[in-house]
Amino acid sequence: MTDQNPKHAVIPEDYFKLQYISEAHLSPDGKVVAYGVQRYNAEKDEDCTALWLLNLESGINRQLTSGEKTDSGFAWSPDGQKIAFASTRVEPPQIFILPLSGGEAIQLTHFKTGIKEGPYWSPDGGSIAFTAMEPCEPKDPAIPYRVTRNIFRFNELGYLDENLTDIYVISSAGGEPRRLTHDNCLNSNLAWSPDGQEILFLASHYPHTFEVKGVLKSVDMQGNIYPLVSDDWGSVNSAVWMPNGKICFSGMLEESKMGHKADLWVINRRGGIPQCRTEKLLAEVSGDLQDDTPVRPFSKTIVSRDSKTAFIRVQRGGNIEIWEVGLTGPEACQPLVQVNRSAILTGMTAEKFLYVGSSWNEPTNLYLCDHQGKNEQKLTHLNDDLMKDWLLPEVETIHFKGADDVEIEGWLMKPTTAKAPFPTILNIHGGPSGAYGNAYAFDYQMLAGAGFGVLFINPQGSTGYGSEFGLALNLRWGEIDYKDQMAALDHVIEKGYADPEKLGIYGLSYGGYMTCWMITQTNRFKGAVSENPVSDLASDYGVGDLSVWMNLDALGGHPHEVPEMYTRASPVTFAHQCKTPTLMLQGESDYRCPALNTEQFYTMLKVNHCTVEMVRLPGSVHAESIAGKPVIRRAQNEELLAWMKKYVQ
Repeated sequence: MTDQNPKHAVIPEDYFKLQYISEAHLSPDGKVVAYGVQRYNAEKDEDCTALWLLNLESGINRQLTSGEKTDSGFAWSPDGQKIAFASTRVEPPQIFILPLSGGEAIQLTHFKTGIKEGPYWSPDGGSIAFTAMEPCEPKDPAIPYRVTRNIFRFNELGYLDENLTDIYVISSAGGEPRRLTHDNCLNSNLAWSPDGQEILFLASHYPHTFEVKGVLKSVDMQGNIYPLVSDDWGSVNSAVWMPNGKICFSGMLEESKMGHKADLWVINRRGGIPQCRTEKLLAEVSGDLQDDTPVRPFSKTIVSRDSKTAFIRVQRGGNIEIWEVGLTGPEACQPLVQVNRSAILTGMTAEKFLYVGSSWNEPTNLYLCDHQGKNEQKLTHLNDDLMKDWLLPEVETIHFKGADDVEIEGWLMKPTTAKAPFPTILNIHGGPSGAYGNAYAFDYQMLAGAGFGVLFINPQGSTGYGSEFGLALNLRWGEIDYKDQMAALDHVIEKGYADPEKLGIYGLSYGGYMTCWMITQTNRFKGAVSENPVSDLASDYGVGDLSVWMNLDALGGHPHEVPEMYTRASPVTFAHQCKTPTLMLQGESDYRCPALNTEQFYTMLKVNHCTVEMVRLPGSVHAESIAGKPVIRRAQNEELLAWMKKYVQ
């Protein structure tokens, strides 16, 4: 008997059928999970997110909000009777409170500029904190204006003077919000103190520096600000209060170069010298994996009631795991949850961890497991009915020797519609301080469905392998990572997987830089797609929002100090050598890797008679093809696949 419903290979149209967990939060009693589900609305051509409630005891799962717009930032009231959230059901977005006893959500804020981050309930439930831009009239774009900040515009934010955020507090019963900060910074990552007297936050984007780092502070209800670490201590990524009033945070020291791992630290309520609790840990505290999903749930650092232990997200190589870290006494770190997927910790009960799981063949779902990482229970089944009809690819982990005889980890996603040796696409991650691993990437699924193998590795400079591995790339951009990438290709060719005559390459951001670099150094690739790259390091130094800070570590100085480094490591220097048919994708509102990089490389290839085309993405910021507007994500998928089919397959 023949199969009446044969499985089909993944195609670009499948992308907008997927749903994703956007966030998840346990109720105060640990019995109910509030979570968001993002889906694509084809009629409106936009993404929408609905609030759902899942009772862990009864298993009853119900949708609470319509999902016609985006509801996000779900926060339980301390008594568990209400949920506050931000919503785009009004413009600009505002905070709403939904009573779980019944009735419609009530709009709490009517802030002129809308809500940027929040809501955050105070411990007694009487107040809600949030961040917002200062209410003011927008600037007339026809009138000249003055710029004085070191970094005056930033990716996604635009011109900083118009988009800085301050902290506000409003009564949960309504009324006028009270402003607590006015410091000419971007304030974010709020957390109430256990006694409700202060709010912990990170201040960044100072007007006088080219560094974009979080400075840890707190503010009381009278607006008094308390710096907890000095401005020159280093960079803080996230922080939480401990039940004993101390503070636990992830970050790294000022002297740490780009590529140094982040650690977990403890500090007193009024500051002092932070104590590192993960100095010997090779993995990355609060590390992440780069994926291709439009939402990325935040993880939580959870501190035990006795303040002796923290439970945190750790990125170790190509995995995200849940670890236990001792906060007192001798350093003590151990993994608790190690599963064949990324485990993003979002909640914890006396017996269970709640996490969002993602893997090669699973976008996102909610899971429970015990504190030993055993007895796993899958709570949601998003996309199961959809994906049961898909041909899902096999992924093989590979290890090989790269530059300087260093062991490199990588993966090969094998095509679902071709046999070895198959045409193979090398994808390079951004950063360069980033990593690939066991997380969902629709790009790969689409390419595998079209008959391509997809090769992706974590070359030297990647996170999750310790500071020595991450720091190795500084002063050697395009040198050792080039050798690592080429060694990966040689490895899968030698194993008989990849067809050496049918190789392609693509990447975004630093991956776009490396794509441009590699096709100027070798003619092995039959087709290339470079998205939002850096191509001329000297030019980019003056226009990229992070370039001054990054280049001092990566290249060893300013352009006038080490001009030979900027020339040696810039793809435009060697663009005249390129013979590979190349597609350039460029967001026109990208301030991280501005359009001049793509335009210069495009022109150099045109002048030297290399096949090249450029696709402009109007209004698109950096990496918007991953998490931006559907029209941009759709274009990237279609252009990538079409180019590889035309020139590689």
